[in-house]
Amino acid sequence: MGRPRNASDVELQKTRAWAGLLVVILGDAAIAIAAVWGVAGADGAQSAAILTSAFTAVSTMTTAYFGIRAATNTAQAHTAAQVDEAVARAGGAGAGQDRRDPPAERPAEGPAESEPSGP
Repeated sequence: MGRPRNASDVELQKTRAWAGLLVVILGDAAIAIAAVWGVAGADGAQSAAILTSAFTAVSTMTTAYFGIRAATNTAQAHTAAQVDEAVARAGGAGAGQDRRDPPAERPAEGPAESEPSGP
């Protein structure tokens, strides 16, 4: 959120996202190729079963990737927000924008002027 992100952190996240997407695409392609190969010598009922299974596998794997990616992004954003809040509360570096000035100190209360102070 308010915390500046390191350039290497951003590049690492981009690399992870692209690598994961590439794995999902290659897996989906492998399932599609296997389904086409399986359907080539099958009759109608077998073809329907193979294509249904292939569609289920592709959609499950793709949905799982995007679901995990979304959950990871949400968790990272939440963690960053908690760190920013903790730093702001502690008054540490980078918290200057969120901090409020402390209230003015009140003078210590002593005996009132009208009361005698001695024995």
